[in-house]
Amino acid sequence: MRHIGLRQGARRGPLLALAAVGLTLAGCAGGSMFGEGSTLGNATSAVGDRFSQLFGSNSQEPGAAAPAAPEGELTCPSVSIRPGASTYAVGAPGKPASGNDLRYQATITRTARDCNLNAGQITVRIGIQGRLIVGPAGAPAAVDVPLRVAVVQEGVNPKTIATKVYQTNVQVGEETSVPFSLVGEDLVYPAPSAAAGDSYVFYIGFDPQALKPEPKARAKRR
Repeated sequence: MRHIGLRQGARRGPLLALAAVGLTLAGCAGGSMFGEGSTLGNATSAVGDRFSQLFGSNSQEPGAAAPAAPEGELTCPSVSIRPGASTYAVGAPGKPASGNDLRYQATITRTARDCNLNAGQITVRIGIQGRLIVGPAGAPAAVDVPLRVAVVQEGVNPKTIATKVYQTNVQVGEETSVPFSLVGEDLVYPAPSAAAGDSYVFYIGFDPQALKPEPKARAKRR
């Protein structure tokens, strides 16, 4: 098994703008939008340590440039947030996810990836850190956060090479700001040529449609 080198990805203006919005929202734990929040310093530190152990220097903030790889090595694609999927907001039943009807909102604050090449297949570990902020309408004690990762070959007609949905359960309790993280280790796709690999990118984002609907209650027999 051969570890794939890392190469700096192309810059994308709209994606950087979306990432900046996500980071701004993620920093609102104690802001005026939701009032005073918990610091959760120990929990945040623990999540950061886990990322460092798994990925070392391969982690990055959304929109940040990936480390450069030696010339000629196969690229481990950079990570970008898919436009329109940078936040996950849920409102009170039948209400829009805004203002006093907002129950909670999740954002992505940091990502990491690690690629290994074996027998013509690339196996990827994708790490995602984020933060869930409780809104005025109040969040449940536990929240399922759905995330999708897609390997896309950019171009005139972008092509999805592989995609996978991951889900993490966030224990909210009585906190108002909670960090979360997940690591997906089973994303596999065929290794591209060195030239084509430069156009590959890992897109991540929230995917509410991936959540399984709650089972309907059975009607009582009369």
